[in-house]
Amino acid sequence: MSVAPTARSGRLPFPLVDSLPVEGKRVLVRVDFNVPMHADGTVADDSRIRGALPTIQHLTKRGARVILCSHFGRPKGEFDPKYSLAPAGEVLAGLLGHDVLLSDRPVGDAATRLARDLRDGQVLLLENLRFSPGEEKNEDSFARALAALAEMYVNDAFGAAHRAHASTVGVTAFLDKRAGGYLMADEVKHLGRLLTAPREGFVAVLGGAKVSDKIKVISQLMGKVDTLLIGGAMACTFLAASGHPMGTSKVETDRLGVAADLLSQAARRGVKVLLPVDHIAAQAFDKAAAPVMVPNENVPDGLMALDIGNRTRIAFAEVLATARTVFWNGPMGVFEFPQFAGGTRAVAEAVARSKAFSVVGGGDSVRAIHESGLASGIDHISTGGGASLEFIENDGRLPGIDALVAGPGGRR
Repeated sequence: MSVAPTARSGRLPFPLVDSLPVEGKRVLVRVDFNVPMHADGTVADDSRIRGALPTIQHLTKRGARVILCSHFGRPKGEFDPKYSLAPAGEVLAGLLGHDVLLSDRPVGDAATRLARDLRDGQVLLLENLRFSPGEEKNEDSFARALAALAEMYVNDAFGAAHRAHASTVGVTAFLDKRAGGYLMADEVKHLGRLLTAPREGFVAVLGGAKVSDKIKVISQLMGKVDTLLIGGAMACTFLAASGHPMGTSKVETDRLGVAADLLSQAARRGVKVLLPVDHIAAQAFDKAAAPVMVPNENVPDGLMALDIGNRTRIAFAEVLATARTVFWNGPMGVFEFPQFAGGTRAVAEAVARSKAFSVVGGGDSVRAIHESGLASGIDHISTGGGASLEFIENDGRLPGIDALVAGPGGRR
């Protein structure tokens, strides 16, 4: 029995959109237009929309009748105009230079009519998939209704590939002709390289709020990396597990044993773990809080650590300067407060300066790279924070990828 290639193999585990005979065909394309929005309801960051352009333009130029579908926010299975994809559709129309049709619901009579009447090269954007409870529940009836709109399927939404939803998995039971888009292929190619990187000189930088969100990825990285640099609030739990007082810092007390065990695993495997050796703290979690320098690991009573300190920034930068491979996911502090964003920006600069092959994933990490004007110094900026972590956790396998290869359940 032949086995399809995996992401670890260095080859794409799914056919690419190039392989589909799309001329004159209706093609359902799963994209990720779950974009940040301004308070006035306009798109704040169009990078995910731009990321889908190569696949969309390829299809329109070949005369496909393109039907795009995406989720946006958490409307809880009901129509809510606040979560409409209309603003994303307007941005896309501007980027494409021609109209994009929008259905009022993801499936139903109007969507069916619009899809049926599409002409070669036209683009239809279905309304928010999560307006139907069948999307997140991966209901057979909803997946079947989506599939009925088209003759072929392309998944270009890596950021949603870790979810076994109707539009990422269920729909593949009803559309035999399917492929991955260019963005999906780019993500799998670069993240797959992390799975085969030599351990010597492989540095992972992990931040964010919770150890519980990163337990699996840390365990998986233990067998791959040479050094782990840990910052953000999750570092407080590791420091507390090592016996350091953390004041009023956010510590997951129910994960202290897990953190201690992970540190023991690292020691047994010869993986170096660097935790903060100083902090920028404050008396309260507040955007107006005055920063207080804490010169060592121990946070005094009445203070909470909200960023890594200068000595930690220097130590992390020294490790990154000699790295051969770098994976970074998660901020080093409360990046949304300017006075506690310095650690994250320092890491961004160090990663960009490094000569290592570098991959950055996760909202605040990516934001720091872009806001600092450092994107050109990064080899790959992932569009999927959660998906990139699960890709590594699962050694290159995700539900959305497996479904492209062999349909629901990943049967090969």
